[in-house]
Amino acid sequence: MSKKTSGGWLESLKTILYAGLIAIGIRTVAFEPFNIPSGSMIPTLQVGDYLFVSKYSYGYSRASLPFSPNLFSGRIFGSLPARGDVAVFKLPRDGTTDYIKRIVGLPGDRIQVRQGILRVNGQPVPRTALGPYTVEGDGPRLTVRLYRETLPPSPGDPARSHEILEASDDGPYDNTPEFVVPANHVFVMGDNRDNSLDSRATNYVGFVPVENLVGRAEFIFFSWDGSANWYEFWAWPFAVRWSRIFSGVR
Repeated sequence: MSKKTSGGWLESLKTILYAGLIAIGIRTVAFEPFNIPSGSMIPTLQVGDYLFVSKYSYGYSRASLPFSPNLFSGRIFGSLPARGDVAVFKLPRDGTTDYIKRIVGLPGDRIQVRQGILRVNGQPVPRTALGPYTVEGDGPRLTVRLYRETLPPSPGDPARSHEILEASDDGPYDNTPEFVVPANHVFVMGDNRDNSLDSRATNYVGFVPVENLVGRAEFIFFSWDGSANWYEFWAWPFAVRWSRIFSGVR
């Protein structure tokens, strides 16, 4: 009996070990889950969204690996993102904090914001007013303006449209100098333009090295509005944003 018991525990331990290695492998080379803790990407991403990021979209770097070990530099099977991609990256200032923003500038692009209007290579990016939008769940309830913005096409990729928010066109980052994106870097911005620390904050985020890209946001697999406490099981179904589950990130 003792041998059988010992063998049973050993087999269970092996199963757990194999499952752990498979999970690590999937997180490293395929998909990794992330959650959204702040409102910088509203309306595209809401606080409490849980999403999968594809690790293979831009190739692999040390940022793709758990704990970002300094095993190698550059990217393996690397490719540049497209303007409009929503990407997770490691914050350049510490190399460990995960951030998620929209890529609006590629290497060599000239990026500027003037009176709230994004300009890429000297041309204003078209935006269409869609009406008022009420922001909830990320501080005080606030009504701002909703726009649809259309970025210029990337090489081999069509022009993409997405929604952005503007509280005003005269905020701290609504009038910037012109930034020239260095080689092997990208310029990122939050869709909630007046509530986002992004590449416009040169002393905090700045240009993001391509090597720091973790992957591209693909789809939301769960969304929680935070209205129910963990012990209020009867309220859980009403706190889930069912309409957002399995929606793609655009």
